[in-house]
Amino acid sequence: MMRRAGLVAGVAAIALGGALAAGLSTGLASAQQAPESLLPPGFDDPAPTPTPAPRPTAAPTPVPAAPGAAPAGPLPPPIPGVPAELPAAPQLSEEELSRLPSFEELEELSTDQLDDLLGLKPKFDIPPAARRSMARVGLISTDEGGLPSQALARQPAKLVRAILKGTKGPLVSRWGHIMMRRALASRLAAPRGMNPAEFVALRAQVLNSMGEFAVARGLVQDVDAGNWSPAMTTEALKAYIATSDIVGACPAVRLQGSAREDAQWDMLQAICNAYAGEGALAASQLNAAQNREIAPEIDLLLAQRFAGAAGRGRGGTTVSWDGVEELTPWRFALANALGEEIPAGLIEDAIAGPRADYYAMAGATAPMLPLDMRAGYAELAASRGILSASAMVDLYSQIYAEPTIGGEFSDRAARLREAYLGVEPDSRITAMRGLWGEGTIGFSGQILTAFAAARIPPAADQADDAGELIASMLTAGLDKDAAAWAGTVEAGSLGWALIALADPDAGRVEDDALNAFVASDDSEDERKSAFLVAALAGLGRLPVNAADGYGVDLSRQTRWTRIIDRAAEVENPVMVALLAGLGMQGQSWSQMTPLHLYYLTSSLRRVGMEAEARMIAAEAVARG
Repeated sequence: MMRRAGLVAGVAAIALGGALAAGLSTGLASAQQAPESLLPPGFDDPAPTPTPAPRPTAAPTPVPAAPGAAPAGPLPPPIPGVPAELPAAPQLSEEELSRLPSFEELEELSTDQLDDLLGLKPKFDIPPAARRSMARVGLISTDEGGLPSQALARQPAKLVRAILKGTKGPLVSRWGHIMMRRALASRLAAPRGMNPAEFVALRAQVLNSMGEFAVARGLVQDVDAGNWSPAMTTEALKAYIATSDIVGACPAVRLQGSAREDAQWDMLQAICNAYAGEGALAASQLNAAQNREIAPEIDLLLAQRFAGAAGRGRGGTTVSWDGVEELTPWRFALANALGEEIPAGLIEDAIAGPRADYYAMAGATAPMLPLDMRAGYAELAASRGILSASAMVDLYSQIYAEPTIGGEFSDRAARLREAYLGVEPDSRITAMRGLWGEGTIGFSGQILTAFAAARIPPAADQADDAGELIASMLTAGLDKDAAAWAGTVEAGSLGWALIALADPDAGRVEDDALNAFVASDDSEDERKSAFLVAALAGLGRLPVNAADGYGVDLSRQTRWTRIIDRAAEVENPVMVALLAGLGMQGQSWSQMTPLHLYYLTSSLRRVGMEAEARMIAAEAVARG
């Protein structure tokens, strides 16, 4: 690398010396052959002003001329800003000269590559006045609902790093996911002793693992590309590819130049050159990549087709899926961006394979995909917390308005319309029951009907459905609408338990009602009862020591419980939210323990996040 740096410096010095020499020659020639004046005599030569006689001065001491020197005479004045003598060009070895690029090779280099070769590539592509500070990075300020910006500023970097690196998978709680997204997207200062770029990269990594690709992309875009670290670049590319925003990565790709040498980076460089107006160069680079076989044929064909869409080039490239045995994020992203149809077999294998969650979460928010395909992906995305109840209703409203869509999603859209606009409450509830029992993930049906359920007036005739109606309302956070059923639900029922947790004005629960719920609990290992007792204790609606009477031990301590309890004690909401997310990792509520639920609801309540604590608690009982 040092030899290459010396070579680059040599090339730059030779080029600079030649440019200066040429400039000097041109300037002197112009001075010797000045043009004659075209003005009449007297207009351009004013009468000379009499010069006062010079004062007598001492005669200078003659300096003997050096042997062989030219006779002394008047010397021309020096040119301002130009050194009297030009530095000698560096002498390169024969080996270094042999490695200099030829003229043909230089012609094939892009502007960015030439800047790299000559060491002229700037670190930033924006002027200093427009650069953004990294003192606080994020998408949501405190005025917009974000968490306090300085909450982590005085926390040890080692602890925050361990929490973020330890959060690698989905969360069992939809409301926990929403809370974690809010914390990670808040405009935060980096912890003490941590580089802000590392902090952003760690947050983006967690968001990508949660399927929040658009939020991760927005987070890295809040940092000037000149400040990106290699880790941030890696996470940014994941987000750009997952959102099919290939060109969005170009500012960083072009600015960083040869920072990476993998096949994907080479293809991105060619694509970005094409969209920068260097279509011929992009085509040449992709042809060379194809000859070198740096990637499978399908990847290069998709890249050629995408680059060609920028203008002249390979826009007519035919993409053939023959022989392709698996789908990858790169192929999924470029095919979606191009409107290229992916073979159904590859899609089926992908959504049944180990990366099924990735394709569902990326596809659910891809606006270029067909509506019925997005609806199939949306079930998981909504259950995880990526899509809201409103977003789900919007999606099915579009499906209902599209006459060319038939099948199960069309039927579901018609049933959803009946759930909202049915004449009688009974007909609306019947439509909702059909949605709750449909789909591969029943929970998404409750999210879909949240606002429809809130339109059902509390009545004794609907008491049997109250539990499911209330559970549906709470998926959208409609706690006041749920609390309106307090006088209608039967004590000890599921509806009663959900209101006891979700109602912001609820107080201590009655022992008889709690005992009735426990006695009628038919969930596996009586998990719902254990969650209810732990959550009520965490919300301060049941004495902690009363939990023992229901077989729930809340006295046990772990390292996680001690840290989150301490974070709540010092009233740090960001640290509590991140620790709560760390403790909620898993695929289902069967992986959550009553002890963890108690500590996270208690800690969230103590730092002013009681609404999140109530929603997580109600979800635990509804889905436990």
